[in-house]
Amino acid sequence: MSFWLIQSLNSLALGGVLFTLAAGFSLIFGLMRIANLSHGAYFMLGAYVGLSVIEAGHSFYLAILAAAIAIGLLGCIVEWLILRRLAGNSLSQVLATLGVAFVIADCSLWFWGGDPRPVAAPSFLSGGVQVFGQTFPLYRIALVIFSIFIALGLWLLLEKTKLGVMIRASVDDRQMAQGIGVPATKLFSIVFCLGAALAGVGGIAAAPILSVYPGLDADMLPIALVVVILGGLGSLMGAFIGSFLIGFIYSFGQALFPDLAYIILFLPMLIILAVRPRGLFGKITA
Repeated sequence: MSFWLIQSLNSLALGGVLFTLAAGFSLIFGLMRIANLSHGAYFMLGAYVGLSVIEAGHSFYLAILAAAIAIGLLGCIVEWLILRRLAGNSLSQVLATLGVAFVIADCSLWFWGGDPRPVAAPSFLSGGVQVFGQTFPLYRIALVIFSIFIALGLWLLLEKTKLGVMIRASVDDRQMAQGIGVPATKLFSIVFCLGAALAGVGGIAAAPILSVYPGLDADMLPIALVVVILGGLGSLMGAFIGSFLIGFIYSFGQALFPDLAYIILFLPMLIILAVRPRGLFGKITA
């Protein structure tokens, strides 16, 4: 009983981490039709930026804010200097994001070194809480709640604001949206910046669980890709449900069948692509 309970709670925590990473990736692809292969690197860099802020003696909250601002600005610069100049050439844009990922990975290795770096949770979240007689880290529960608040904030942005209306219109029918005057270029910059910032926040938020190390980007990006393909490209609901679904599949797969963990992870994605190419909630074909 304790095994299933602890693994279920771990799965929820992993799902929360995956949502902060996958939501931005899904929004970027839904609007810009770019498979942003640098998204995992933004996640890792956000963790390193937050780590540096904490090691400088500042609070965990400031670390989250610094990661959001720094990685969001970096995303804006990448979109403005590189991706905008390659508009209309999807393959070149994808290859450019891959190049950005390699640059970020090498620069991070050079600046922060190659050793794994632990990150402590905020002091008031460092203890444990009793769940059905089992002690579970309080921070992991807080991380699930945090991801729910992010999902709620994104839903409000997309459903209740003029910016959200323009984003949804562009995701559903880009040509029609441009025809009625939606400023596509400005919208691309905003969404790419927002997606990068979410990845940075996810990186530092996940650091107390995953630690920070070179290769974190390569470990997390494939899982995020599975999430957005399973849930549906361009769908916030799909990213949310897909994150927690993959969190359960991956956590239990590693615990029960460690030698088959990646087969268990990628097999549902292949089945979904064969049966429903748009994903569970998506309107865009993968």
